[in-house]
Amino acid sequence: MSRRFDAVVIGAGPAGASAAYNLAKSGFRVALLERGRRPGSKNMFGGRVYKAPLVEAMDGLDKAPIHRWVVKERLSMVNGDESVTIEYSGGERISFTTYLTDLVAWMSGKAVEAGATLVTEVVVDKLYIDDGVVKGVISGDDVLRADVVVDCEGINRLVLERSGLSHKLDTRHVALGVKEVLKVGRDELNRMFGLSDDEGLAWVFMGSVSDGLPGGGFFYTNIDSVSLGLVIYLEDAVERIKRHVYEMVEDIRVSPLFSRYVSGARVMEYSAHMIPSDPIAVKPPSLVYDGLLVAGDAAGFLLNLGYTYRGVDFAAYSGYLAAKAISEAGGDYSKDSLYKYVKYIENSFIGRSLKSFRGVHDLYRNPRLFTVYPEMITSIMGRLYNMDYEPVKLSQAFKEARRGRLSFFRMLLDALEVYRKL
Repeated sequence: MSRRFDAVVIGAGPAGASAAYNLAKSGFRVALLERGRRPGSKNMFGGRVYKAPLVEAMDGLDKAPIHRWVVKERLSMVNGDESVTIEYSGGERISFTTYLTDLVAWMSGKAVEAGATLVTEVVVDKLYIDDGVVKGVISGDDVLRADVVVDCEGINRLVLERSGLSHKLDTRHVALGVKEVLKVGRDELNRMFGLSDDEGLAWVFMGSVSDGLPGGGFFYTNIDSVSLGLVIYLEDAVERIKRHVYEMVEDIRVSPLFSRYVSGARVMEYSAHMIPSDPIAVKPPSLVYDGLLVAGDAAGFLLNLGYTYRGVDFAAYSGYLAAKAISEAGGDYSKDSLYKYVKYIENSFIGRSLKSFRGVHDLYRNPRLFTVYPEMITSIMGRLYNMDYEPVKLSQAFKEARRGRLSFFRMLLDALEVYRKL
């Protein structure tokens, strides 16, 4: 392998594979470095990807390992054995489910086909910086030189930290995601959820499933399995968690809400990963330096809206924009020249989304969203439907559910906050 490249990309996840592919396609000699045994082996996500950004970032999405197109959306409020669920169906096929390892393997394969050199099981210790300019990477005693580097190392951005270019992560700004992949069977999934072979369900839920901690759960249908998991804010978990998070996921699996779907299912995979919960705070001091761009989770590009999560498409598109900025730099990889990448991000759906929803992180720190309101909603529905003789008025059910929990004024303030930030 050559000891020098036009560009080095750290991390073969969605951001890195996208950056390497687009750079190689533009004629750059690219080294794509991955610390795992294969691309994607160190990655974890819920299971859903939005299509449009990948169509722009990667050619030939019709050949990608798409499991099911999401045609049904469910949102549940859970209080113990009770739950209230709303379902939406009939929308366009704009997102799909997949295994991230399969998707990243496909994306990295596209990069290699375009001419990139993929090197696995290599740990990048820090950036090679000469006179304030990033000129490659250091791995052990080896230096791999390059004209420009794209850091796509993910949320555990040790390379940036060791190089003195980023602050350490704060538990207030990240969340912990834990997931099980359960083998169910294609025909069984289709029957249970009323799906065709290529149709899928995306289901998010919140309430007692997180033991009162800020966070929520997700349930996605794959080809012949489901991805079931939980996301909780790390700071709250560190301070208040009373049991292992694995036990929390297990309780979700055997709960009345999900046991009917996964009873007898075999656990195929168990994984955990940190994710940005406050993208603005997670973002490093700069996205560009002399000879360096930062993309993907390392840049804080993830959005949790409660009713859906977006990360893979953000990462892949940021890698695409990084490659675009490098290609247009004309060999000048100074910070000023590469700053167009920052402008591309700000003017893209990534920047607009992060700006529009910048207050969501603070909203989800409200403990009432995960305790009081799920209790109230399930209480109201229970009073309306659990009757022997006389039906109950909605106003009466509402008053009984609110009594001793919240003032009407407090509810109005919370509703206004949700309206403003979502």
